[in-house]
Amino acid sequence: MGHQPGLPRWFEWAAALIAIVGLSPIMLMVALVIRATSAGPALFRQQRVGLHGKPFELLKFRTMTVRTENDDELGSEITVSGDQRVTTVGRLLRASKLDELPELLNIARGDMSVVGPRPEVPRYVDLEDQAWKLVLSVRPGLTDTVTLLLRNEEAILKAGAARTGLDPEAFYRQHLLPFKLEKGAASLAQRSVWEDTKIALRTAGAILGGGTDAESVLELILSEKS
Repeated sequence: MGHQPGLPRWFEWAAALIAIVGLSPIMLMVALVIRATSAGPALFRQQRVGLHGKPFELLKFRTMTVRTENDDELGSEITVSGDQRVTTVGRLLRASKLDELPELLNIARGDMSVVGPRPEVPRYVDLEDQAWKLVLSVRPGLTDTVTLLLRNEEAILKAGAARTGLDPEAFYRQHLLPFKLEKGAASLAQRSVWEDTKIALRTAGAILGGGTDAESVLELILSEKS
């Protein structure tokens, strides 16, 4: 395995374990609220593509109703603002990013890093593409510069689909995913312990501050394609 830039693995492992212990009361409370307010498990498990293309199981708190065979949205990986599948509690978890807390377990087990490109579902990954090979040369992360920019991704998807006349998944494939891939690959050249530390701190601020305006980011995404 090649050199992993950014924060040392031992530090991420220790930080994740400390965070899991410290946040365990909150995580337990969230799990209980999810179970009490909607049918289904507290955790959502989904296969994502990790380091060198190896799949792993991503963990999040469940924010949607459990899908059934009659669900018209079955198979959709795209969630936009106002998606009816998202529960009332799920909207609060998504807005606060508390749904991401179980990913600390992914970091502790080595599936993910604190900072790195966000892991994608297999259906959107092309392992033969050189840009994907570059992005997958490092562990996926809980956050990175692209994640910070796309803090309001659900709103961006909804606005982008409306602006272009595409359905949300087509907009994701044609515009948002290439933007993520290009910016994610470019950011790897800037990685260092100090840069990763700054991104982690900026992430905490973005959660509290709400992130960049969706319309401003949409203009940037569409300008990249023009």
